[in-house]
Parts: sequence; structure tokens; C-alpha cells
Amino acid sequence: MAPSTNPSNSPFDIAVIGGGIAGLTLAIALLKRGIKVDIYEQAKAYGEIGAGVGFSPNAAQAMEVCSDGIFQGFDRVRTRNLWPSKQKLWFTYVDGFNHDESMPTEKYLFDLGNDVGQNAVHRAHFLEEMIKLVPESVSHFRKHLDNVEEDANGKLKMTFHDGSEAFADAVIGCDGIKSRVRQLIVGEDHPSAHPQYTHKYCYRGLIPIEEAKEAIGEEMAANSTLHMGPGRHILTFPVNRGETMNVVAFCTNADDWPDYTHLTRPAKKSDALKEFEDWGTNPKKIMSLLKEDLDVWAIFDLGDHPLSTYHKNRIVVVGDAAHATSPHHGAGAGFCIEDSAVLAEILGAVHGKLQGTADKKEVASTLETAFVTYEAARKERSQWLVQSSRRTGNLYEWADKECGDDVKKIEEVLKGTHHYIWDVSVREMCNDAVADFEKRLAA
Repeated sequence: MAPSTNPSNSPFDIAVIGGGIAGLTLAIALLKRGIKVDIYEQAKAYGEIGAGVGFSPNAAQAMEVCSDGIFQGFDRVRTRNLWPSKQKLWFTYVDGFNHDESMPTEKYLFDLGNDVGQNAVHRAHFLEEMIKLVPESVSHFRKHLDNVEEDANGKLKMTFHDGSEAFADAVIGCDGIKSRVRQLIVGEDHPSAHPQYTHKYCYRGLIPIEEAKEAIGEEMAANSTLHMGPGRHILTFPVNRGETMNVVAFCTNADDWPDYTHLTRPAKKSDALKEFEDWGTNPKKIMSLLKEDLDVWAIFDLGDHPLSTYHKNRIVVVGDAAHATSPHHGAGAGFCIEDSAVLAEILGAVHGKLQGTADKKEVASTLETAFVTYEAARKERSQWLVQSSRRTGNLYEWADKECGDDVKKIEEVLKGTHHYIWDVSVREMCNDAVADFEKRLAA
């Protein structure tokens, strides 16, 4: 249940720019800790692009740290592999390219699993659950940020495209891959101000599960599967409580993306079919079940020019705004929530320190220390993900220089990197960050 209003006795107030997964999880976590927060979203309402997204154990832990309500909402809408025998599998990996028409299905390669397996949600459904936890007074729509500057009273003044202004003690950019807040931190012309094209793109679709079962068989339709092959790969997993199969089909080429201001372009099902015309039977059947009119999604990230800093004074970036990653690890959204958990715990400690304080300079310096601490806690792990995810996309397509199409080598690398993501204690991560904050404040 959402609090009815913003906290009235918070010694500082936070502006969150952007109301996606990062912005909402952070705002909910701050409200839970008694911190006044306002969300400024440039769209007319909250909304998530894309369809299915998977969450691994670390993400679920981070949700629980942020707020029990977030985890409970996730639990209500998540879908696991439908077969009990596959509940703990992340993906089953198969050879989607080399095929023998006499074989009923693709060659099995290996499995990757963890304690909870694949936990997928439809983005819109997860978003609906989080919106329930946000008081109406917290949300401000049609707010396209232009600038942030400090005013004479020590507050940060935000100016928006519509001519309006707002004030806060700190500004947190959760405004995604095209982050305006990132540009304000590093400068509009800095190489890391804008994301870079990775020369991968994908077709996305949702297929009714019964149609998928009829086409490719129940086992593959009902459980997460990754089809590997040269220059392409396809992943599928169930969403909507098993009523729908989510499809993401990735392709790689050397061409540049035609328009960097738009990360999608229209396409037809025939385009997707042509991309996989020399692949096996099941990949072609999956493409044939997509709707006639599709969008192609360009895969951009911050891998070529990682941010040198996540903050500038009392302005900081979180999630994709700080470390936009390709989706090949299935961990980008989870790392956004890790960011939210760590930053919320640090700001919770700030809230405790500043209770009863009216000294504006102390508020400002303590918040700056909080953001230095957050960067120290998150930068190495989150930037590692960006680079590892790039490599993972190449591993799936037998394009990695070290592994090529050696399945055993690919499996070993993937086991190592995925378990690095999964096998953490987010609670300990947060406790360490708060301890570091206390140490820095005392120095």
C-alpha cells in the first residue's frame, strides 16, 4: 500500500528524473525510508517500452531491500519456466543453426541455472504493481528536463521544457539510455554523454503460448530457451503466467544505425524471416508466428565510452543513465534495482544523520558524500556488466575471439560471468556501502 502523501518532516528532498524501473524502485525505496521525493517524468503517464524482462536472484534480493511492496508486486506478476523439472533453469542453450531436417528439434548444448531459475515479467504489468506504491502527489508528468543549477538559497533549480521550475536538495537521474542528467554531469559534447551503437539489433514479439506449443513443441515453448548460431541468436521465455511466449531475435552486422535519435525502426515479418532463412526449422517457425508489422530495436550501450564519474556535486545518475548495457546477460534491469537499493540505504543513513538539522551547508555536503559513496559501491560492478554483456552477445553468436564455436569453452565462460551476477548478497552490499559512507563522513 502506498503512503498517502510525501513525508513532511524529511530534512532534505530528492528529485528523481525519470519514471521507469530505476526511477520508481528508487522513489518507492526512499519513501519507505521517510525521505521526501518527487518524480519528474517526461511522458504523459508512466509506461515501459518492450515486453518481457527477466530477473535473476540478485534482482529479487534488491527488490526486497528497496521495499517489500516491490518484491510482492513482482511475485504477483512473475512467470517461471512452466515445467517443474525446469524451474531452476535460467536458459537451455541449443544449436539453432546447424540442422538436420530429419531431427525433431535442435541439438541440445547445455543448461545454465540458479536457485530461482528464470523469473520473467511483462514490463507493463510490473510497472502497474509499482505505481500502486507511489502517492499521486509524488508524480509529475510531461516534465522534460532542460537544466539544473544551484540557486542563491543552495537548492538545485530544475528547469523544464514547458517553462516550469522545481527545486530539490539533490537530483537523481533515472532517465535512461538517452539521459539528460548524464549530459549535465559530463557535458553535452563529452563522448560518454551519448550511447553508442553495438552493431546488434533485434526483433521482439509476443506469441500466444498455445500457438507456440503447436509450432515448436511444449517443452521449448513453455521454458526459457536460447538458440545460438553465427551472427544471430534467439531467446524465448514464457510471460503472462504462461499464457504468452516472449521472443527476442538478435542480429549483428557491420552497418551503422541510420538514425541515432530513434532507437527503433519499422520492419515486416518477412524481414525477420529472411534474417533466419538458413537456420533450423524451429527458429524459422518462431519467426513465422510474429505479427506482420514489427519494430527493429537497435542495441546501444555505454561500452565504448564509460562514464568517468556517476555524480557531480549533488547530481547523480542511476541505472541506464549511468551504465546503459546491452541485454545479453538479462541483468540490466536487475542492476538498476541494485543501484536503487544501495543508494536508498545510503540516503536512509543520510536521513538519520540530518534529522533536526537546518544547516544548508551540512545538508549539501552530506548528500555529496552520499553520492561519492554510491559511486564507489556501484561503478566497478555496473561497468563490468556493460563489457561482459557485449562479450556474451558475441559468445551466443560464436563470434568471441577466444571461444569461437567451442561449446565447452562458451559454457565455462557463461557459467563464470552469470554466477558473478547471481551469487551476491545485496544486503551485504548495502551494509558495506553504508559503513563506507559513515567512514567518509567521519574523515
